[in-house]
Amino acid sequence: MAESMEQGITPVSHPLEVIPLFRRWPVSRGRNFIYTVIWSSGIGLVLALASMILDLGRHPLLFYVAPVLLMSNIIGCLVHGASLAGNALLDGWPRRARGLPRVLYHVLLVICCVVLGISIGLTLLNGRTPMFYLMDSKALSEALLIAVGAGVLMYAVRISGEKRIARETAQARQNEQIAAAGRLLAEARLRALQAQIEPHFLYNTLANVVSLIGPQPERARHMLERFIDYLRASLAASRQEQSTLGAEADMIRAYLDVLAVRMGERLRTAIEVPDGLRAVAIAPMLLQPLVENAIAHGLEPKVEGGEVALRARTQDGKLLLEVSDTGVGLSLGGTASSKPGGGVGLSNLRDRLRTMYGADASLQLLENQPCGMTVRLLLPLNES
Repeated sequence: MAESMEQGITPVSHPLEVIPLFRRWPVSRGRNFIYTVIWSSGIGLVLALASMILDLGRHPLLFYVAPVLLMSNIIGCLVHGASLAGNALLDGWPRRARGLPRVLYHVLLVICCVVLGISIGLTLLNGRTPMFYLMDSKALSEALLIAVGAGVLMYAVRISGEKRIARETAQARQNEQIAAAGRLLAEARLRALQAQIEPHFLYNTLANVVSLIGPQPERARHMLERFIDYLRASLAASRQEQSTLGAEADMIRAYLDVLAVRMGERLRTAIEVPDGLRAVAIAPMLLQPLVENAIAHGLEPKVEGGEVALRARTQDGKLLLEVSDTGVGLSLGGTASSKPGGGVGLSNLRDRLRTMYGADASLQLLENQPCGMTVRLLLPLNES
């Protein structure tokens, strides 16, 4: 696992990782050595128990455990060290090799380590030199038989681990591609929504500017200036993958200033974004559909108009954004009554939140008293 599949090197899995519990800790030399001791000790205990059963329990378990545990750990450490040394001396070839050469290398390495480990273990237990056992044909044949079985077993475990890692890598890539496709789809829906909304807003604004040029040139100039500010901010936001709360709030302010010229006293606005939150990173154009929704479905149908407010604060370590209005509300067929879940704009917004933030973000619709609606966004708190 230390090397990636992209580098053409097969990731290495420790045999103990066949147990899911041991996949929780990140790969390191220290961790792998500890795993080797645990793995070797486990094998030793199993072999000791089998020896006692075959010997019909003539001796207590400790009689069988001590020598087998000693030899299994010697063998485990030899295999561990030989694997690291072989990979270093051969410049990573053992991990890149394929086919019969790879099988022979790993199996023979384990066989040599097992034979040598048994000889060293017997030497420590009986006081004779390792060569005594290596020259003993009976002892050597028994050691080779055990070594071949251990070599085949270890290679099978290695292959199983590498196949598991390859499957997990392929699944992770597929999930990443799916997530990327979801983000692209959500952004495409956003662009489509912008394409529907902006021409209508553009035509109405220009018509209002034209109507004000003669009787109220100052108001026409102010409206045109704020409209240019809004277009500049909107165009920049549509080309970015990430914005800041401050930039989004400035764009909303310019948008509301333009509408205020047209709606006059029917529109009152409030934007409360603390300076400490202006640098918080958010996805672009998250707030725009909410404000447009509040104006179009909340305030426009109301003869006397009302107030729309954008507020931001932190709550439980997250960013809380609220767009509220004093419009007609749900009871009179406003913000979300005719379209379950708040209409196409809010539906697309939910999709974007789900794609970008998963379960870390949420959207709520609340009915205000005595009138109006509040849309509440809860997002992860990230500095830009």
